[in-house]
Amino acid sequence: MVGAEGYVFELERRGYVKAGPYVPEVVLDAPDALAELHREFLRAGADVMVALTYYAHREKLRDIGRADDLEQMNRVAVRIANRVAAEGEALVAGNICNTWCYDPADPKGSGAVVRAQYEEQLGWAVEEGIDFVISETNDFLGEALIGLEVCHELGLPAMVTFASVQPGTTYDGHDYIEACRTVADAGAAVVGLNCSRGPATMLPLLERLRAAITGPIAAQPVPYRTDAATPGFESLVADDGGRMFPIGLESAALTRFQMADFARQAAELGVDYIGICCGGGPHHVRAMAEALGRRPPAAKYSPAIGLHPVLGDKQSAVTVREMGDWTAAS
Repeated sequence: MVGAEGYVFELERRGYVKAGPYVPEVVLDAPDALAELHREFLRAGADVMVALTYYAHREKLRDIGRADDLEQMNRVAVRIANRVAAEGEALVAGNICNTWCYDPADPKGSGAVVRAQYEEQLGWAVEEGIDFVISETNDFLGEALIGLEVCHELGLPAMVTFASVQPGTTYDGHDYIEACRTVADAGAAVVGLNCSRGPATMLPLLERLRAAITGPIAAQPVPYRTDAATPGFESLVADDGGRMFPIGLESAALTRFQMADFARQAAELGVDYIGICCGGGPHHVRAMAEALGRRPPAAKYSPAIGLHPVLGDKQSAVTVREMGDWTAAS
């Protein structure tokens, strides 16, 4: 399956989400903008419309003074996802994520807070109608297991993915592969990795994960250049020594061609759910879908550089006269 995420980053670039809190106020403030992004991802080849309820939980909304909008924001997000999904027969995923409330030193007390937030969000999502849940960007195995338990209590299949921010383990000290194995053994339908790592640093983990897990696995990297020294994009540093994350990442961005290469490599490894996370745009998704042999609606407008007046196969007399021996390299 082809997945498409990165909603909050893309909507921040478009001027509908505030960087920093990253709470999806766009759901209520500019619902047409959210619907349009869903539609663009759908046209680009995404098989799933993910309800934009990432960070739409009680603690985050309280931080920005919108706690009273909690239920409406969650319900409307699922309604919008359902409406657009019906245009292309896509699946609809409810969404829960890291809450920043879980404390492994107090798993019982903090876990109760996390559980209550997940129960609220997913309870509303079930009433509005979803096919499954994506529980993502999990930093703690303990928090991921709470989310999975709530999914099972509500009769929902779940895809559970971890954000591999640290070199080898979750924040509560579990090897990423073992964390995935644990949630798979606990009944997750799909397990894997999302966010934090770009293709270069996620692929080695995916190779290990595929060897360890017999069931479906998922991969949704960020489209940025990470390497062994800086495996997560949160730690990328600009030439001037400043932090690039989260709103200075443009110079580290990967092209659509590089993300298409990732999609092919992931498919060759046996990854079942191949997508993209923060920083991803419809052009990346289209290229990835095409790399996997799809021809989504947006493929009608895929590049035809051979028809370009300067770079194309045939240059007009006007082009030669005006541009001379100009090339893309010059």
